Amino acid sequence: MSSKNIPFIEMPEEQLRHLDSNNFYFGKSVTNYMLEADFINGEWTNAVIKKYEPLQLEPSTAVFHYGQSIFEGIKAYKGEKDQVVIFRPQENYKRFNTSAERMQMPTVPEWLFMDGMKQLVKIEQDWIPKGEDHSLYIRPFMIATDPFIGVRPSSLYKFMIILGPAGPYNTEPMKILIEKNYTRATPGGVGFAKNGGNYGASLYPVVLAQKKGYDQVLWTDALEHKYVEEVGMMNVMFVIDGKVITPSLERGTVLKGVTRDSAIILLRDMGYTVEERNLSIEEIVTAHKSGKLQEVFGVGTAAVVSFVAKLADGDYVMDFDLSKSEVAPKLKKKLNDIRVGLEADEHGWLVKI
Repeated sequence: MSSKNIPFIEMPEEQLRHLDSNNFYFGKSVTNYMLEADFINGEWTNAVIKKYEPLQLEPSTAVFHYGQSIFEGIKAYKGEKDQVVIFRPQENYKRFNTSAERMQMPTVPEWLFMDGMKQLVKIEQDWIPKGEDHSLYIRPFMIATDPFIGVRPSSLYKFMIILGPAGPYNTEPMKILIEKNYTRATPGGVGFAKNGGNYGASLYPVVLAQKKGYDQVLWTDALEHKYVEEVGMMNVMFVIDGKVITPSLERGTVLKGVTRDSAIILLRDMGYTVEERNLSIEEIVTAHKSGKLQEVFGVGTAAVVSFVAKLADGDYVMDFDLSKSEVAPKLKKKLNDIRVGLEADEHGWLVKI
């Protein structure tokens, strides 16, 4: 599809804010502009890039009551010679529309999602902080905006993209509790979709785990609480006897992470055997007791690769000597080097701006 140039309402120079590299907060600091578009009468219209500002929505707006909301998380980087790149946004675009279909929301055309994102990032490229583990976080999202109280799909929707500078995230090794009571997703549910409700429902079990001294939970399957699925906000990988094992996507209860997919490809490039399959708690514990469980780590957009220092199955605690970790540090370095241009982008993942 041919690209479109979205109308841009420029702010007066004196109103523009600028990146303070020493004083920004991931998740709270935002750039000057945002992209906004509306779905009305069966088509996307009113697309514009304009000043970041509050929305005006009626109290009866559907998203507040029935949960039709989806989002994505993407990152842009500034690499060698200040070249700006976005990491694998096409995969996020595909997943966004998969989520939209599952939540009975309209799909978003490529010109709006991809071209709009590139245009917005180009405008705001001075907000990309330089340095290791620094990036510009890109948050596309869609909400139901029909001012109607009643259980049915909304007829109106709003698509937006906002941006914010991001520094190192989740840098401390994590302590994880295996969750066997509460459930994140069930077969036939919405576990594979990136919708707001999945995250809202996860908060209570995570807080309970934090009160016990853990950072996050490792979700297990809803039917038996026997097989591991994913960690809080990221996919999870285990190194057992030299092989990398990550939970399968087959049941539709695990998010199809873009970083997960990238990690699998790169690990295989590096010569590791990677298995995507069901992995039981029993197999993990047995591997630990026999000394074959070497590493556990999470992979996701926000933190890229997160090291796990402790994994607990009830009272049985598995500690890991991170100084002996090999796979996770190599993977993190390779991913970061590709993103900032220190290593060749052999898979064509970087979209240059």
